[in-house]
Amino acid sequence: MLARSALLPAVLARSKTTSALLPAVLARSKTTSAQYVAARHIDPTFEKLMDGYKHLLKVVAVLDLILASPGLSLPLPLLSSAAPKLHLNRGAPHFVRTFPRVFSLHYDPSSSQALVRLAPSAAQIALQESSAAPTAVNRLSRLLSMSPSRSLPLRAIFRMWKELGLPDDFEDSIIARNPTIFSLRDNPREPNTHLLELVEGNPSPNFTPAVEEWRRREMSREGSKADEMELRFGFKHGFPPGMRLTKNFRAKVKEWQLLPYVGPYDAVGSGGGGGGKSSKDRMRRMEKRAVGIAHEFLSLTVEKMVEVEKLSHLRKWFGIELNIRDLFLDHPGIFYLSTKGKRHTVFLREAYDKGRLIDPNPVYEARRRLLELVLIRRRGSEGGQLGLEPAPEEEEEESGSAADNI
Repeated sequence: MLARSALLPAVLARSKTTSALLPAVLARSKTTSAQYVAARHIDPTFEKLMDGYKHLLKVVAVLDLILASPGLSLPLPLLSSAAPKLHLNRGAPHFVRTFPRVFSLHYDPSSSQALVRLAPSAAQIALQESSAAPTAVNRLSRLLSMSPSRSLPLRAIFRMWKELGLPDDFEDSIIARNPTIFSLRDNPREPNTHLLELVEGNPSPNFTPAVEEWRRREMSREGSKADEMELRFGFKHGFPPGMRLTKNFRAKVKEWQLLPYVGPYDAVGSGGGGGGKSSKDRMRRMEKRAVGIAHEFLSLTVEKMVEVEKLSHLRKWFGIELNIRDLFLDHPGIFYLSTKGKRHTVFLREAYDKGRLIDPNPVYEARRRLLELVLIRRRGSEGGQLGLEPAPEEEEEESGSAADNI
């Protein structure tokens, strides 16, 4: 809840005196979710990046359909029937022709219909991404270990397999081939669905969270002036440009950094608790544990970013009792929330510098090259820079609203 005191005056349009008298928790309840999102501090670098990504997501959806089609050729009528679901606003033919360096159209005399295929450059990138899959076993094991039950719905993992860098056949190539690590069982809460879980009896691996690695590097850095007490439970912060950091706000951040909490791989009852059910201290520790889980989850993703709605499907499985989206807004020094492309996307701020990953991986590099092809579009090389404003034919209506229970 660190950022709310900075946002509330603008959101509530109250006088400075009134705002100062309102406790942050009580005042937050008087704002709508949309108002809280709209009042966040904008980071132009992430917003420019998302200008391209909102088109890339549609391109990737069509690309996946082509890769799953026999002969890597998708009948244009079939794509046209799926256009509304894929939000191809001006139809499939127009969409395909808009990205000539990604897709190509061919007429098939035998079936008397047009076929959509990948352009050579896009096909090469797709091959590079599939061959550069990271250590999926480790990622899945870490993901399951963050759940108190050591299990997660398989359908939820299917929704974010690309974000996690899993192969498209991960159920066979990863889960089925590692029966001593993973198992599938029926989900008692939802008929005809499955839970993926770590095999019972296997000792939990001693995973080290990404934030712990950062803390160790900071402490061992030559000439470091870092406060050991603050680093023990602290997170790296980097605030949006132009965000006013008052003396009071800085003091609250420092106090929050010192607060103990239960790590993402620790048992919930293994420490960091405190107080009764309604104690303020317990709520703050719960919030910090939720930040730790979200931080570790984003660290596991290939691009250190994910759509908030997808992560919200795991909220209860991770034992998070807070609103996920508000958690990101409350900690703008750790996360950045973008609303581009009619979706809420969260970034791990520390992983980026000037719109690029600081520590890239082969899958990220392949997707970055695909993004460059998307941005070139059909106007020539003049559009091949990140941050290009969308061309009129693919312009999307922006929306900052989302369900309040995310």
